[in-house]
Amino acid sequence: MTTPRDLMIVTMDAEPSRLVERGDLSLALAGAELIDLLGAQEAGLDGERIVPGPAGAPDDPLLRQAAAALVREEPYETVGDWLWRRGRGLSAAYLSALEADGQLVRQRNRRWKVFWTRELALVDTDARRRAANRRRSDEPVLAALMQAIGIRDQGGEGVSDDAVERVLAALDDALAELAAERQRRDRRRDEAAVDNVRRGY
Repeated sequence: MTTPRDLMIVTMDAEPSRLVERGDLSLALAGAELIDLLGAQEAGLDGERIVPGPAGAPDDPLLRQAAAALVREEPYETVGDWLWRRGRGLSAAYLSALEADGQLVRQRNRRWKVFWTRELALVDTDARRRAANRRRSDEPVLAALMQAIGIRDQGGEGVSDDAVERVLAALDDALAELAAERQRRDRRRDEAAVDNVRRGY
């Protein structure tokens, strides 16, 4: 299994009170992919830019797609740009992959807290148990990603790898930007509703 797949599983297994927005999860999955690519030396960081390594072929299909999506011409892509580009719709892609692999089953009258329109539940598999063990052991990378999207409280051992820290910092910035955009959108909607009331609509 990969870090993004583990993150997807532990997110679905999180407490019902820990709601996760799809956009937040997609950004975090893109960050998890990049962290795995760095660990496999499929990519490196030069400052904030992602320098692709030799074109490889990771075993995981989605991670292979991520490796193929790396910008291989200078000036290379920044980590922040990667998160926004690669993250677009990525949570749905991982959901579909888990379902195709038999990790999820459809259930009636149940809504998952991340994808409100999908009635899916995790199956008790080795992959689910491995992800749970990684979560319980407070493995630093997975723990940091869980903290970023709010399904784990702060604390525990920090990440010691500088490149991974830079990815996590860029993820925090992207999540903050997305939260600010949601607030602006909600404010515009509220203002429009007030204007409509004033106009008698």
